[in-house]
Amino acid sequence: MREPVRRTLRRTATAVAALSVVLSGLLAGGPAVAADTARHGARLYTPDPNPDGVRQALGLVRAGQYKDAAGVAAMLATPQAVWLDGRSPDEVERLVRDVTKDAARDTAVPVLALYDVPGRDCANYSAGGAANSAEYRAWIDAVARGIGARDAMVVLEPDSLALLPADCGQDDAEGTLTAARYAEVNYAVDTLEPLRGTRVYLDTGHPGWHTVGSIVPRLVEGGVTRASGFFTNVSNYYSDDANSWYGKLISSCVAYVEGGGDAAACPDQYWPRADAQAWLDAHVHVPASRMAHFVTDSSRNGQGPWTAPAGKYGDAQEWCNPPDRGLGARPTLRTGDPLQDARLWIKTPGESDGLCLRGTAGPEDPERGTVDPDAGDWFPRQALELVRNARPPLL
Repeated sequence: MREPVRRTLRRTATAVAALSVVLSGLLAGGPAVAADTARHGARLYTPDPNPDGVRQALGLVRAGQYKDAAGVAAMLATPQAVWLDGRSPDEVERLVRDVTKDAARDTAVPVLALYDVPGRDCANYSAGGAANSAEYRAWIDAVARGIGARDAMVVLEPDSLALLPADCGQDDAEGTLTAARYAEVNYAVDTLEPLRGTRVYLDTGHPGWHTVGSIVPRLVEGGVTRASGFFTNVSNYYSDDANSWYGKLISSCVAYVEGGGDAAACPDQYWPRADAQAWLDAHVHVPASRMAHFVTDSSRNGQGPWTAPAGKYGDAQEWCNPPDRGLGARPTLRTGDPLQDARLWIKTPGESDGLCLRGTAGPEDPERGTVDPDAGDWFPRQALELVRNARPPLL
């Protein structure tokens, strides 16, 4: 990134943070975003804000909607992940180096969401990624060079294990593409996890998708035992309680499998909790320090998942720009759970999930009556919903 551009973005980020504090001070008598510190004074990194989000906040100020403006500004000024995709190795190396150096100056830990695996998202809304395994390995090597010895938390390829090529009918009879996916994920683990300050977390989808017995073998084959752990709920809406329980069950099942057990015997998230806990007490005796840890995404789970009206849609796409959701609890490195390393905002709140048709001919999202922005584009209407429905309240 050229230095004048970097300076401009830094000034913009500083202005957003200042706007957040000033407006919230006027409205609520205090700062909007509290600094979250953890080991050695480290805190989570806040990246440059989405320029369209900045424009929305400033437009709300001009319109006299100061509370909404403060809310959007506070959302933008909250620590969240930096998504990396669609760049050449040289470009991604420069960007990662810029981000990690900027974070180090602030004694902060950046969260890097890597999203470039070949065939990602089964060529659906977020299609793209490297053309082949060789390109992906070169891209991962570039990410590693960009990080160097600085701190980073790596959210490695959302949907890479929960949505394998075999799951979407894209593989051949020999499972060539699925085998390649596992090799790609393992390469990333073995390249990034050994870096001095890097922690790598692998994909589990979310608690409403795979059972524990289904996702654990995928994690093990993807190299979770050589990584820091795994992540759950990226870009989804499940509650902190559901995510933490799912994470505990997965961590325990990975430990059980490492000891020679069968993942099919592990309790899943649908068991009565008392029964599941009794099973864990009887079968898992590994200290938390030696188990796979996890991180969760609370960026949009303040109101929990959306349930579509019964029978209204052929394919409700409940994950896709659901209405009336809210921001969740703020990111933190202090979870109080020895297995949970962090609660993060991984999905960038305010950015669209894509064109949601819910089984209709479109082009409008029938739940909203408008055409949703493309995946990754700023969605002003949804941004305001997230701010207004935040739980706990943002301001």
